[in-house]
Amino acid sequence: MSPPNNIDLIRVILILILLYLSYIDVRTFRLPDLITLPLIVAGIVFNYFSHSGFVDIANSVIGAFIGYGFLWLLNNLYRLFKDQNGIGMGDAKLLAALGAWLGWTALPSILLIASITGVIGGMAYLKWQKQSSRQAFPFGPFLAFAGIIELLWPQIIPSLLLGKLS
Repeated sequence: MSPPNNIDLIRVILILILLYLSYIDVRTFRLPDLITLPLIVAGIVFNYFSHSGFVDIANSVIGAFIGYGFLWLLNNLYRLFKDQNGIGMGDAKLLAALGAWLGWTALPSILLIASITGVIGGMAYLKWQKQSSRQAFPFGPFLAFAGIIELLWPQIIPSLLLGKLS
């Protein structure tokens, strides 16, 4: 077994940050800008300067913009129809950070994993908290979980889906 390299250390640090953000979101329903914004910048900087970055710089920057923009747009559409927010902008910043680290091509897998686990986990969370299904629940932990899955096993969802088609 070979000793861990720098990329492994970066992965461990990123996973620890995502777990910490999940803990904060479950406790406070907030994802602090103090952590999410530097995480976005760090992802872009890492992918720009590192010889072994996860993605190229263009993929990283596009991932950050699409990650934030998609959830921002989704929230604004929801607000247009329901006159209230549907998702927090901390979640949008977390998805932007995941896009900055893992690139825009990882975002569909992250959103699919987070959505599926979010529906199941959200229902369990609301039942555990003895709240109605119309209550809000923190989505950040599900985004973080999906980001960790994508970090450890890149493009696993497309591989599984495309593997079934061939």
